[in-house]
Amino acid sequence: MPRRESADAAAEDAALDGVPAPAGTRSSADASGSTGAPDLARRYGRTPARRRRDRSILVGGAIAFAAVLVSWVVWAGLDGNTPLVQATDLGHELLDTRAVEVTWRLSVPSGNATACVVQAFNEDFTVVGWKVVEIPASDRPLRTFTETVRTAQEANTGLISTCWLR
Repeated sequence: MPRRESADAAAEDAALDGVPAPAGTRSSADASGSTGAPDLARRYGRTPARRRRDRSILVGGAIAFAAVLVSWVVWAGLDGNTPLVQATDLGHELLDTRAVEVTWRLSVPSGNATACVVQAFNEDFTVVGWKVVEIPASDRPLRTFTETVRTAQEANTGLISTCWLR
């Protein structure tokens, strides 16, 4: 009896895969007198309509992924055209309890006006003063600046936060 169950299982697997049953096995058509392959395929969701739907979902997903990838490559490629602005902190000096002097070096392509934010922080790293400094265009790409920032509380450091092209 276990041999017959194994043969029936092999016949069902073959019917589900849409291939002829292996020799020496009984198919469900032999056991019940009707064709079992379409019924089994429909029962387990292996119909031609399901295959077409799965294929179209896969193709649609691949097209969407390709569109996103191409968009990102174009966006990343065009983003590199802006001039590079770099600001480096050189130091700070605490003038008194209400002011700090910040020194920084600015690297920007010649002929570009910029603006920078200079900030003063207290011992808890809370901003206690800040100032936007507008820097005119110059023919020198590397310049050093010093700016005094007034504070609401006593500061213990001053830093250049960010710079951008105007």
